[in-house]
Amino acid sequence: MGRIMKSTPKNGQSGDAAAISAAGLSVPVEFKGLFLDEAEKVLAALGEPRYRARQVLEWIYRRDAPSFSEMSNLPAELRSRLTVIGRILRLAPATKNVSTSDETTKFLFRLRDGEAVETVLIRYRQWASACVSTQVGCRMGCSFCASTIGGFVRQLTAGEILDQVLRVQALTGQAVGRVVVMGTGEPLENYDATIKFVRLLHEPYSLGLGYRHITISTSGLVPGIQRLAAEGLPVTLAVSLHAPRDELRRQLMPVAKRWDLEELVGAADAYGEATGRRVTYEYTLIDGVNDGRREARELADLLAGHLAHVNLIPLNPVAERAFRPSPGAAVREFQQSLERKGVAATVRREMGADINAACGQLRRARAKEGAARGEGAGRTDRPVKGR
Repeated sequence: MGRIMKSTPKNGQSGDAAAISAAGLSVPVEFKGLFLDEAEKVLAALGEPRYRARQVLEWIYRRDAPSFSEMSNLPAELRSRLTVIGRILRLAPATKNVSTSDETTKFLFRLRDGEAVETVLIRYRQWASACVSTQVGCRMGCSFCASTIGGFVRQLTAGEILDQVLRVQALTGQAVGRVVVMGTGEPLENYDATIKFVRLLHEPYSLGLGYRHITISTSGLVPGIQRLAAEGLPVTLAVSLHAPRDELRRQLMPVAKRWDLEELVGAADAYGEATGRRVTYEYTLIDGVNDGRREARELADLLAGHLAHVNLIPLNPVAERAFRPSPGAAVREFQQSLERKGVAATVRREMGADINAACGQLRRARAKEGAARGEGAGRTDRPVKGR
């Protein structure tokens, strides 16, 4: 491919910006979040061979390069040109809390616009899992959740979601072997960015993570589940259920007013059939609300015979909410009731309770601190602890 001649040689770069604009791209180009074919379009506009695009993305995704100047297998002139027309998104760590009981690590990352987003690294015996957020805030309005208290602020880009994984790897030295899209926000409401993130995770020039090591959680957006089933991605679908009957679920989750349990379970069944993947149903146990014998019986009746697994989650208390977690005895009885009816059920380990590890809690706490200091709700200027 021939090189494009650059005009205005005084600074040697404005011709590159014009060429990129002529290709229908905006300047500066945000490289983190690009697929290979998108990066090839940028490099082609600069008159560079296609293989340069893979080199650039491997530096960004696999080597976590903070700047183009570090890309030593690129010509120095190209590195300089990329520095002018492009940028590499990099979330700024604001707070890092490490659990004293289980080594769960929660990060609060500052975005370019001053907003903040949470990411959790959960260590297990042989691997680590990153729980990422897809939105700043949340509009789902679940009555027991901290994420929704401040409302919805904005969607995250695919690059901002992906960089949460890259940052926790860099800051902890721990390779991430699993990713759960289960942090702040509703992933299927930010559908395009979420799917692009998942596909980027899988690409060989990125992290090369297997789809079966990725879980996408939803509060129950039926059209989103149907759309996800059509993608052909064998990721695990986790449905936030939290109640076995419509009346109670509508009290806990406003989304239930749009789609009832029959529609939701039907969509989840179709997803399982399309992907061959068993659907996980998340069920947060709340003392005196949804943890009784009646609820256990109704949940077993709802899911018996379905390709499903129930993940029971003892509630992580939120200061602004009156709900309390179910006692340990009630949790065990609930699990046993399901299993007696042939419904597979496990109890999620309580991890990170001492570091506000539940969705939205750390951001909420920092927002309160900022308000007390007269700062904006999203500002998080304190440096990471322990760095």
